[in-house]
Amino acid sequence: MKKRKKTKKKKRFKFKRLFVFIFFNMILTLILAPFIIFWGPFDAIQTLAVGSVLTSMHPQVAKAFLSDEQISEIVKKYNNANSTSHTPFQRTESEASAGITIEDITGPSFKGKVMLIKNPKRVKVAVTKELEVTGERVSDFVKDTGAVAGINGGGFYDPKGTGNGAFPDGLTVHNGEIVHNNIGNKSTDIVALDKDGNLFVGQITADDVKKKNIYEAVSFWPALIKDGKRGKFDDGLWGVAPRSAIGQKADGTIIFVVIDGRQLSSLGAKMSDLYNIFMDYGAVTAANLDGGSSSELIYNGKVINKLWNIFGERYLPTAFVVQPE
Repeated sequence: MKKRKKTKKKKRFKFKRLFVFIFFNMILTLILAPFIIFWGPFDAIQTLAVGSVLTSMHPQVAKAFLSDEQISEIVKKYNNANSTSHTPFQRTESEASAGITIEDITGPSFKGKVMLIKNPKRVKVAVTKELEVTGERVSDFVKDTGAVAGINGGGFYDPKGTGNGAFPDGLTVHNGEIVHNNIGNKSTDIVALDKDGNLFVGQITADDVKKKNIYEAVSFWPALIKDGKRGKFDDGLWGVAPRSAIGQKADGTIIFVVIDGRQLSSLGAKMSDLYNIFMDYGAVTAANLDGGSSSELIYNGKVINKLWNIFGERYLPTAFVVQPE
């Protein structure tokens, strides 16, 4: 009996030692990981991390390990390496009905969805019902407006630190009226539709809303395509991440693009990836929308992309929704 008790004690002791060893190594790995990523010999990992962190909610992480000069040098190298590259991708139609076509797209490092809306006048901006109190999920925007589809919209700021998407940033326009403005008459980047359904991207002021016949609008950047030409953007500054974007073809067709990211099956997309996707679809105008945890596409009451946020849909101040025919 004594031998059995000793054997059991030894097994427990060995298990505890193994558990402590594994736990210690996990903690050590977590502590060392940022140093390896930002200071290690792996240039590709360092570049990917810098771009992704700078466009996240915590850009200070990169600046804690690298100087502004080092970050600028990494961004410059990344842009030079990707200035002429074109990322090939595959397109597969997955659904088509009532003037809407949905396609799956797959690139070397990303997967996503593209939605084509034939009639641009069906696309409207939805704004949270409790503006400056709390945001809504994209599925809520779609349901509340009686829409059939929706994509997340513009950026937001968080003066109260609640993180609930209550305050849209820049200019927000719905039905031709400014419903929120936190910049006065300063110029801001805007993604807008006029009354005829023409997509406009670029800088405007609040006074320009009426002058340019802006009917629906949110604020975000950068412009990917303007007047058929490539916009000004740096891949190194934006990194690789989940993306949402909107564009328009010459025939008026609106294009929603959502790219999954920060997952093993899909790392995410660069701005140049988005640009190439829109060019492949024949867009003459296109712009980036809020990305990261906000990236989401809803159709027929369901989220059809793969959300990065483990807690599900994010609460946001705005979305673009597609009304029924």
